[in-house]
Amino acid sequence: MVTVVFGARGNVGRHVAAGLTASRVPVRLTSRTPDASHVAADLDVPETLPAALEGAQQVFLYAKPAGIEAFVAAARSAGVRQVVLLSSASVVQPGADRNPIARDHRVVESALEESGLSWTFIRPGMFATNTRWWWTRAIKAGEAVRLPYPDALTAPVSELDMAAMAVMALTEPGHGRQAYTLYGPQALTLREQVGHIGAAIGKEIPIEVVTPEQARADLGRTMPAMGVQAIMGAWEAGAKAAPEISVIVERLTGRPAQTFAEWARDHADDFRP
Repeated sequence: MVTVVFGARGNVGRHVAAGLTASRVPVRLTSRTPDASHVAADLDVPETLPAALEGAQQVFLYAKPAGIEAFVAAARSAGVRQVVLLSSASVVQPGADRNPIARDHRVVESALEESGLSWTFIRPGMFATNTRWWWTRAIKAGEAVRLPYPDALTAPVSELDMAAMAVMALTEPGHGRQAYTLYGPQALTLREQVGHIGAAIGKEIPIEVVTPEQARADLGRTMPAMGVQAIMGAWEAGAKAAPEISVIVERLTGRPAQTFAEWARDHADDFRP
């Protein structure tokens, strides 16, 4: 029973592939740049999909609104039975109808809901790995991390936990037509998160408090406008109220969710000069 993993070199996809392999599930890894171990598949290039999906019964998919109709057609033609989608918690949060990230993910979810295929949605909140976009350059350069709301609370989710939930849905029965929203196991201030990274690399990292406008400009150097809007909105919300946390990873997979401190230790080399 072959499972196709889209985005198999990505932050989450590579862990999904590793988890399936450890569970002895035959996998077909895909990439937009194929090689000896990855077949060609690009959701923006529909003609690559039939060959990538041929003979597959399950798929791990990331959300790409522009390519979803072609994917559904190719998956149904290939006889795919189940799709596990990496979606976003934004689709169930207040203001989802005004959030471009939520709208994009709901387009994909809706297409799968109407496809006739079995589906499972994994809806993570704030990605822990996003901190590499925000803070790596400053930390590597020995500069202060610039924060508009240093005491804002967020609950970062490890990519290992997203992948564990996806592997569970692909290897265990009973997860069809289910949507799982997951947040990190702890609510931490941005200041605490920087502190955990500092502890992981053995260095105290200074923090500089800046205006929201300055923070938007900083983020805009490494992220698209849609991402900047989402991050700033989450930080502003976290400065006013504590975010949700969840225990769903431990409850469904049987292992504790990864804390941000553990994530920082795993990724310490990403922040070292």
